[in-house]
Amino acid sequence: MDCWRNLPHGWCSCRTWGRYYVGPIQLVVCYGAVVGNTLLGGECLKAIYLLSVPDGSMKLYEFVMIFGSMMLILAQFPSFHSLRYINLASLVLCLAYSACAATGSIYIGNSSNGAEKDYSLVGDTESRVFGMFNAIAIIATSFGNGIIPEIQATLAPPVKGKMFKGLCLCYAIVLVTFFSVAISGYWAFGNQADALILSNFVVDGRALMPKWFVFMTNMFTILQLSAVAVVYCQPTNEALERAFADPMSGELSLRNIVPRVISRSLVVIAAITLAAMLPFFGDINSFVGAFGFIPLDFILPAVFFNLTFKPSKRSPIFWVNITIAVIFSILGVIASIAAVRQIALDAETYKLFADV
Repeated sequence: MDCWRNLPHGWCSCRTWGRYYVGPIQLVVCYGAVVGNTLLGGECLKAIYLLSVPDGSMKLYEFVMIFGSMMLILAQFPSFHSLRYINLASLVLCLAYSACAATGSIYIGNSSNGAEKDYSLVGDTESRVFGMFNAIAIIATSFGNGIIPEIQATLAPPVKGKMFKGLCLCYAIVLVTFFSVAISGYWAFGNQADALILSNFVVDGRALMPKWFVFMTNMFTILQLSAVAVVYCQPTNEALERAFADPMSGELSLRNIVPRVISRSLVVIAAITLAAMLPFFGDINSFVGAFGFIPLDFILPAVFFNLTFKPSKRSPIFWVNITIAVIFSILGVIASIAAVRQIALDAETYKLFADV
């Protein structure tokens, strides 16, 4: 990616790393997020369908395709800049559905409709240990959402001010939304809490709270997921357009519109296919976190700081960065093993295009 310009003198080796290592990982991570959000959107659509038609015969992959058809349209926005209003809508929707999810969890947790809470750890020691590292990878994915502000901020100067403001806002939203839902959901449902907490709001086709509230929460989630997915799809789109677009022609010229529509449609169709084939949202989250977000957010920044600014080996900052890099490298390796292990276990349980 081009986001490695505007950096201090002496960055040459790091810039090479950026082009051939960091950039590709960023693309894979962003595309993995597109696949995960497409799957989650399909699950929310299915939840709405089953509330309306409890005995319905439609399968999950069909709802993934329906959600993906909306993505096909949204993916045609030509640039990051054109997504600014979608970004704003995503922020509002994120706050809205998180508030609804936390409120719903608290409501069910305080009512007699909810299941008996069980906070015990299930499984043998091996499963618990790998489960812990799986959870670390998922948390890394949650905090890794700063990758998009990072990419956007480094596309044009000044880098530092914009990135800092964007990341502060991003992490503030992550803390407010992810943790409010996680804490309230675990309190309400214990170890029965699903990867998609909204699934706990309905048991055997019966809503544990007013149906309109469940509908509304799922709709907020679907709209927000569509916004997030199209933003995460944009780095892949930008990379493809550098290869197929004509910079001498206008952004909305026929010469650039045709390859844009074709390439972006193929990108979205591939994401839909992967999401429908591998309907394991938690597994995708942990896999992306272990292989992508942990190196990008916790290891490489510390390493690149030392390579770029060359602090004295006697200074605390040098050894703090080394310690961070070593600890998170170990965590990343174990989390990667845990993620692959969980995918292998689920592969024995589910088939391709499974209706989960």
